[in-house]
Amino acid sequence: MSGHSGVTHDSTRSAGSGVSNRGGKFLTFFLAGEEYGLEILKVQEIIGMMPITSVPRTPSFIKGVINLRGKIIPIVDLRLKLEMESKEQTEETCTIVVQANGVEVGLIVDKVSEVLDISEEDIEDAPSFGSSIQSDYILGIGKSEGRVKLLLDIDKVLSLQDTQLLARATTAGMEQIAADMQEESLLSKAA
Repeated sequence: MSGHSGVTHDSTRSAGSGVSNRGGKFLTFFLAGEEYGLEILKVQEIIGMMPITSVPRTPSFIKGVINLRGKIIPIVDLRLKLEMESKEQTEETCTIVVQANGVEVGLIVDKVSEVLDISEEDIEDAPSFGSSIQSDYILGIGKSEGRVKLLLDIDKVLSLQDTQLLARATTAGMEQIAADMQEESLLSKAA
């Protein structure tokens, strides 16, 4: 699955009167056999897996950066970010490019499912797991077609601190890619 997903953004969601409207369109995907959803307005495109340039001295969930049509984008393994077990890539593994806290980020997921329209009435608040377990990154629990999906708030999954790290990784990755290109150029001239 490569290229643009063909998903169009629907900006007709109501701002409400101080009450946030959680209903709308969600891109659903799988991680470790469970279905999750992201607000479609945060999703820019879905791409197949690409070669990733690793960036030293970054947390393990930051896999590195990719060069997407001339733009350097940091890549996060969403399984590792959500403290799940790592998994080998398959032909269904793909990257969802999102906007999180003003930074363009690629999220590696096991498999993209579909775009669903989930109404406000079909979204329950996330259950409280007590003060020792952080769950504020869960926007809510969406019910659709008899199945339950954890709806993620990507701006909270990737904290401001995370996105600052990702921005630094992007800069370091651009320097790494430039250095690799220069080395390749020198090697080809020497050959």
